This record gives sequence, C-alpha cells and structure tokens, in this order.
Amino acid sequence: MSMGPVEVMANQAGEERAEAARMSSFVGAIAIGDLVKSTLGPKGMDKILVSGSDPSKPPIVTNDGATILKSIGIDNPAAKVLVEISKVQDGEVGDGTTSVCVLASELLREGEKLVNEQKIHPQTCINGWRKAANAARAALTAAAVDNGADEAKFRADLCNIARTTLSSKILHHNRDEFAMLAVNAVLRLKGSTNLDAIQIIKKTGGTLADSYLDDGFILPKQIGVNQPKRIENANILVCNTPMDADKIKVFGSRVRVDSTAKVASIEQAEREKMKAKVDKILGHGINVFINRQLIYNYPEQLFAAAGVMAIEHADFDGIERLALVTGGEIVSTFDHPEATRLGHCKLIEEIMIGEDKMIRFSGVQAGEACTVVLRGATEQILEEAERSLHDALCVLSQTVRETRTVLGGGCSEMLMSKAVDEVAVRTPGKEALAMESFSRALRQLPTIIADNAGFDSSALVSELRAAHNEGKSDYGLNMEDGEVCDVRELGITESFKMKLSVLMSAAEAAEMVLRVDDIIRAAPRERRG
Repeated sequence: MSMGPVEVMANQAGEERAEAARMSSFVGAIAIGDLVKSTLGPKGMDKILVSGSDPSKPPIVTNDGATILKSIGIDNPAAKVLVEISKVQDGEVGDGTTSVCVLASELLREGEKLVNEQKIHPQTCINGWRKAANAARAALTAAAVDNGADEAKFRADLCNIARTTLSSKILHHNRDEFAMLAVNAVLRLKGSTNLDAIQIIKKTGGTLADSYLDDGFILPKQIGVNQPKRIENANILVCNTPMDADKIKVFGSRVRVDSTAKVASIEQAEREKMKAKVDKILGHGINVFINRQLIYNYPEQLFAAAGVMAIEHADFDGIERLALVTGGEIVSTFDHPEATRLGHCKLIEEIMIGEDKMIRFSGVQAGEACTVVLRGATEQILEEAERSLHDALCVLSQTVRETRTVLGGGCSEMLMSKAVDEVAVRTPGKEALAMESFSRALRQLPTIIADNAGFDSSALVSELRAAHNEGKSDYGLNMEDGEVCDVRELGITESFKMKLSVLMSAAEAAEMVLRVDDIIRAAPRERRG
C-alpha cells in the first residue's frame, strides 16, 4: 500500500492550516486597523481614494472609516470581517466606523501575542475577552447619563454629540453652526429614524459657512415654460408615466404611407391620444403635476393652458421623497381618480440657490420635512461635508431613540479599561492575561487619538490613567490644548448606543477571527466554451 501524499482538494484549491492560517488572519486584520487608525480623533488625517479602473473618475478625499474600507479591494478573509463590521456600524449608528475597526485590530494584535508568544490557547483568550467585554459593558452602562426627560438638557446633549461627531470631520471649523443645523433637522423628525425627510442638496460656490437649513422641501428642477411660478394650496399628482407619446413606440415597427396627408393624420391621432391622457390627469383636480419622465412640448402646452404647474424629469429619489413628504403616492395610470391619493402643500415657488433655479415646497403634509443646502468650493469638499453631516444626523436620530449619553475624549475607554483591570485582578488562571490584554487594547484608542494630534501619547495616557485611578472618572483628553481635563465641562459627549456598539462589535469580530485555525480557498469555477 502506497503511503504517498493524498490530494483531497480539487486542482487550484488551497488550504492554510494552524499557525499559517492564524498568522494570515492576524496580519490582515492588523493591516486594516493600521490603514485607518491615522484618521481617528479630532486631529485625524484624510485619505485620497483614486479609482484604478476609471482614471477620469474624480478622487475622493475623506477620513470616514466606512467610506475608505468600502472603496479598497481586499483579498484577506480576516480583513473582510473588519470591513463588514465597519459597514454594519455605519448602517446601524452612522458614526464610530473607524473606532470599531481600530479596536478590533488592537484586540487581535494583543491576541497574537497571547497565542504565539505566551502559547495561550485561543479558547482561553476568548473566555477572558468575554468576561472583559461584560465588565466593560457594565462600566459603560453605569457611567451613562440619561437627560431624555429634561428637554433643555437633552437638546444640549444632542448639540454636544453633534459637535463631538463633527470635530473629526471636514466641518470641524464650522462645527457649532452645523451641530445646531443637524439638531434642528433631527428634532423635526419627532423621534423617527427615517432620514428620507431630510433632503441634502449640494451646490458648488461660496463656503461651508454659507450652508443653511431650509424649512421646506427643495427639488433641484425647473418649472415648465409659460407655467405659473408660484402656487398656493397645491394639489400635487406625483407620477411615473411617459408623456412623450408623439411617436410610435413599437420596437421595429414600420409605417408606410402614400401621402404626407396620411403622415399628418397619424400625428394628429397621436396628439389626440396625448390630449385624452392629459384630460384624464387634469380630471384629478390638480394644479401641480410632477413626473419622473420627460414631458414633451405638446402636453406641456396643454398643462400651461390649464394653469397647471408641470415639473418633468424629477428622478426616482426625488419623486419618492416628494411622495413621502407631501403625503401623496406615485401613480402611473389615471382611470380611477377617486382611488388616487394626492399630495398637498401650502406653497410651491421657484427660488435661486447660487446661480441655479430650484423649486421649494413649503408647508408640506409631513411637517418634519426639511432641506439642508450645502455650499462649498469643490465637489470633493461637498461630498465629504455630506458624509460628515450624514454621520451626525444618523447618530442624533439614534440618540433621540436611545437617550443615554457617555463622555468622549478617551474617557469612556479608560473607564472601561479600569473596570476590566479590576475584574482581571480577581480572576485566577490564564484568562486574567486575556482580560489584561483587552484592557490594553481599550487604552490604545486614546493613545492613537493623542498620537494623531502630535502630542506625547505615553505621558497623556499615563496621566489619564492615574486620574481615573484617583476617582476622576470624568477626565479625558483635550486635543485642542493637549492636556487631561474634565471633558464633561468641555461638552465632549458621545452616544451611548454608538459606544456600546463599537465595544461589542469589535469584541465579537476579534473573537470570530481568533477562532480561525484553517483557511480553505475554493478552486475557481471553470469556464466552459
């Protein structure tokens, strides 16, 4: 009987086992953390993302962790896990996308030392990390403050959270104005987390300081020719229907005639057909018609003659938002006016933003609807400003639901680290080493924040740790002056939900990667023919 090696895998399939698999996972995850950690904190740096496949595509300048990680191609399986938790954090809370990735990578950096240098089994590490995560969660929950019952204090909390979120973004220098803008927009939602009612319009020109919040809903389109430019008490029909039926639309059809008179009769039949359609639309008792598709000259003339404002080519996003905020529905057929729900608003008028004409809907049925108009020098600045403002809006909308808040500036991380150390001291066995490593990983976040600001991180974090051990649990890092101080007085506040999500998501992702002892790569599918 032959004792030679037996090939179990298909041709081109691969496998990495034990130490090699673990090392591959550690290296990939740590590399992802190192990639984005320079963007962390109020003094974090930006990245320029350039498309490799389309050189004409404009570059993206950002320090948003989720945007950076979504834009890069990654082959390492463990690195993809970190990218996924960053995406989930972005979708769930909106902020903390960099923090969750950096904390997971720092946990795995500590895990590598435990497994490879101290020869501690991964399951022992995981058990210790779970105890540490529970201790950290309990400390964070105990430190949370809930001002949801006091409207004035809660509004101040929301403003502080918005300022803290925006302090690490491009809007840093205008964070006070944008924080108020974001809070006003979110409070209009009356507790809803659906941000579709908040429209963001970007217009180049001016500076970021020229941005403002408009109480109405603004549609970046123009009103048709010879039609009223202002309508009060509007009844709106929002449609997605072809209004260009002045030609035969059967694919491949050919019409043969023996005189121009017959061509004219065909055209007349088309016009009669379009007139009948317009009459059906007007039969709904409307004075505003908004269509997703083009409106050709003849139907536009008919609407103008009837004194109806017609707006064409409102894109899918535009008409869906319009239907939402005006209380109407998108229709495509017009045979049953009694079954159609029209939209309503008090005033529709044409306005100018910069050099462009737009349409403002004031007094819409959904009173929470509003529009943020962003101004800026370049498209890149506007895109990054929109991402920054969207993060703030997401965090604020979640905080309105979960009203508890915690302190930022590395204060919460040091608080959790101290709680984990206290439990680790009372824990026997090797699990205590894993808990201490969890505590060190938490302390890395304030260390990285200080490093990115150009300060002496070793001195600052040591001073912060000593302050917390003395019972000064409100102390954190002030990155404006490079000192340790009471961050509650500075108003450096963050959402409890966001902080808890960062902690638990990072711990679960690190645990998942640490469990891996085998990486199997499937063979590529053969192409036949």
